[in-house]
Amino acid sequence: MSAAAPVLVRDARPEEYPAVGRLTERAFAHGPYGHLPVSAARRELVHGVGVRAATGSVLVATGADGALLGTASVLRHDSPHARLARAGEAELRLLATAPEARGRGIARALALAAQEDALAWGADALVLDTGTLNHASQRLYARLGYREFRPAATGGAAPEASASTTGPDADGGIDHLDFRLPLQPRADVVVRLARPDEVEEIAGLSLRAYEAAYELSAEYRASILDVGERVREHQVWVAADAASGRLLGTVATPRRGRTISPLARDGELDFRLLAVDPPARGRGIGALLTRHAVELARLRGLDRVVMNSGEQMTGAHRLYERLGFARLPEREHDLVVDGGRRIRLFAFSLDVPAERGSIAA
Repeated sequence: MSAAAPVLVRDARPEEYPAVGRLTERAFAHGPYGHLPVSAARRELVHGVGVRAATGSVLVATGADGALLGTASVLRHDSPHARLARAGEAELRLLATAPEARGRGIARALALAAQEDALAWGADALVLDTGTLNHASQRLYARLGYREFRPAATGGAAPEASASTTGPDADGGIDHLDFRLPLQPRADVVVRLARPDEVEEIAGLSLRAYEAAYELSAEYRASILDVGERVREHQVWVAADAASGRLLGTVATPRRGRTISPLARDGELDFRLLAVDPPARGRGIGALLTRHAVELARLRGLDRVVMNSGEQMTGAHRLYERLGFARLPEREHDLVVDGGRRIRLFAFSLDVPAERGSIAA
């Protein structure tokens, strides 16, 4: 398989769990600690794929032929296999690339997908550890923005401090370095995926946001209210007040490898129905959620973010332009709404920045 062959990152399927365990074992056997004996506890961890999936997510990277090329596990802080994560954090463990697939960016793609999974839970940060001899992994994590830290449980500095630490690994006495990547851009707002019991609240919030500023056709009003369908088929993100939990805004994006509207083409992420509850306006929620959509595109290795916006939505247009979006006139068209009235459906686009957090302020 050539180095340019496409790679897909997705959740592991239950029937693949044994193969995921074998791949992980083989990958670590070809690493800097492959000469060391493997303890029974370590072997149980590596092959306990179902346990990790039940308490978090297990990702796999596959080639065009479906072959497994790599895997990574993302764990919630209360998972039995989490070692560093505290409340509000997620943990990346067992990032592994098949020896024959190394050099293809598999580990990077998996690490970025792990960030998306942690964001979906509303995690404050993603933490991990790696052996002191695993220099390739350390370089990867540094490029992705991770910083070394001393876990509070060891009696060291608070996690925000950037300080190296080494210590024995419970799986075999291996010295390791601990890394942390902050995920939430703001302390006062948490961005995460919507929960099933929030569907009605999101529908009400969205309708209030749009009715306060625009005249809605019956068809568009129905689309705004159809949050349940979007939760099932796509992703519905919410911005929640960190102190009270109150929902402040929402936006819909496609799942990995899909689109949410006819607008998007290969290499693009589209988003829809950005809404801010009127009482929450002025807090930068619309900008926060738009930047979140751009960050998802970056994590997925996409080149561009696109969206449609009705010609009457001038407030949204100002937001997009302030964030660096430009009109895409070649993809604009007219819509016929109630009573035969025609409105122009504008299109906007933004090239995805290579670095995290570099979208215009």
